[in-house]
Amino acid sequence: MFNFIKSFRKQEDGAVTVDWVVLTAAIVGLGIAVITTVGRGATDQATGLAGTMSAVTVVEF
Repeated sequence: MFNFIKSFRKQEDGAVTVDWVVLTAAIVGLGIAVITTVGRGATDQATGLAGTMSAVTVVEF
């Protein structure tokens, strides 16, 4: 039993898994933040463009 505990303490597989989970969570969080920011900006631009286009009068020849 003592040898099992010694070998268990030396294993680093769990630490690597935790590192990958934290890194993946950070990347996903950053992606969500970027998509939210870009989405708001795109919506604002589309709304402004729609307002500008609705105010334009088209002349037919």
